[in-house]
Amino acid sequence: MARPDFVEVAKVDEVPVGRMKHIELNGKEIMIVNLDGKFYALNDRCSHTNAPLSMGHIQDSIITCPMHGARFDITTGKKVSDPKMPSFDIGSLPINMQKYMEYAGQLLSRIKTYDQDSYEVRVEGNSIKLRL
Repeated sequence: MARPDFVEVAKVDEVPVGRMKHIELNGKEIMIVNLDGKFYALNDRCSHTNAPLSMGHIQDSIITCPMHGARFDITTGKKVSDPKMPSFDIGSLPINMQKYMEYAGQLLSRIKTYDQDSYEVRVEGNSIKLRL
């Protein structure tokens, strides 16, 4: 079976160094990332709670999920660390909110975090192309 061809998804100047661009292709949400002039493509939805990774923070080659802090290597899609719930004193919250926060924390701790799918990227001139 022949592999699909590369498809143009963005222009190089649309994704500055250290930035990301969200695209949708064939029903998939993908983020294109420019790390020091080299482009990478990963699923744009965090494998933990489906948050858009393209709204996260890049440091070196690591993207951090904006919702729960799961971290992934942009160059490989591999999970670097599990989510981290923010720590704060819930004792100042009303009792019903304390119970909800405890339950939500237990629930979220049982959701597995998987590696992100990554896609092959090719740059031709000013055109960023990828193959699903």
